[in-house]
Amino acid sequence: MSSNFDSYQKRRLQSSYFSVIISISLVLFLLGVLGLVLLKSNKVANHFKEKVAITLFLKDNISKKNTEDLRASLQKEEFTKFIVYITKEDAALTYSKDLGEDFLEFLGENPLKNGIDIYLKADYVTAEKMAEIETRFQKNAFIADVSYDKPLINVLEKNSKRMSFWLLVISSFFALIAILLINSSIRLSIYSKRFNIKTMQMVGATKSFIRRPFLIQSIKLGVIGAFISFIGLAAIIIYVDEYIPELELLKDYLTLTYLFGGVLFFAFFITWLSTFLATRRFLNLQTNDLYY
Repeated sequence: MSSNFDSYQKRRLQSSYFSVIISISLVLFLLGVLGLVLLKSNKVANHFKEKVAITLFLKDNISKKNTEDLRASLQKEEFTKFIVYITKEDAALTYSKDLGEDFLEFLGENPLKNGIDIYLKADYVTAEKMAEIETRFQKNAFIADVSYDKPLINVLEKNSKRMSFWLLVISSFFALIAILLINSSIRLSIYSKRFNIKTMQMVGATKSFIRRPFLIQSIKLGVIGAFISFIGLAAIIIYVDEYIPELELLKDYLTLTYLFGGVLFFAFFITWLSTFLATRRFLNLQTNDLYY
């Protein structure tokens, strides 16, 4: 009879540990996905910003040598990601394709100008900095006009700030939920052993001695849950990297270190804190209060 009871208790204990591990791993997985989005949000925003170009239209009388010198100097500018030189013939072909007919037949001559598209580094794609660049090049003797999509820059800048704010709010909200869920799972696990805790205390065991095995066991469960969540996160990262290679997830070792290190630290800290608080509560309870 005693053997059957011990076997039942063992299965019950294993089931309790299993449910705690699953709860922790699911919560950490969701938190990790959110952390990945938060860490890469700046990369995503920069990716779109660096698709924006400022176009310099060159004067007709500029020589080939001056054009080459200008292109070389632009490439060396600190704000330049890369440049694309577009001749007026190439521009005419592009416009003809967009219009669906050859507009040069009606005009008889090509009114377009040679141009240079400057794709800027993300830090310089702001309304203020692009206005400064525009003013600078308008004074250049070789440049007839400067053009870029000002409304688009304002929208990008506004949405980038808005996205950062809401990601921070959502991350804080989910972090709080994660803490509460992991805390509840561990508290329920320790609640089932509250009589053991009080028995050990009544025979003279110190609080630190009673608390130590619970802390070690909970941290082990947290670490196991973290490594299970790593498997899910790795699958997500590989999938996203395959379909959005521009994010370079697998090559961004710093972000991956922050992500997995943060999840592991979070698992360690929350399980330790939750266990410490739960055991302290039951250690401070009177014997009669254990039944409620």
